[in-house]
Amino acid sequence: MRMNESKPIKRSSANLSVSSDLIAEAKALDINLSRAAEDGISKAVREEKTRRWKEDNAEAIADWNRWVAEHGLPLAKYRMF
Repeated sequence: MRMNESKPIKRSSANLSVSSDLIAEAKALDINLSRAAEDGISKAVREEKTRRWKEDNAEAIADWNRWVAEHGLPLAKYRMF
């Protein structure tokens, strides 16, 4: 498979409860509800994964920040800016 080609996305049906006013407004604006829902869920998943990664790695990040505060950036003498 070439780098630009992606695997077909397997889709599943789901029942969602959404404000009927919001559905009507989206339909009036010709918004694809399935695509909009998928985009929103994808964003929520990304944000939650990021939040959990930061939480899981908070101690290591704090340790690294303490080390840098005490010793400075590694290879800082080679920085051109």
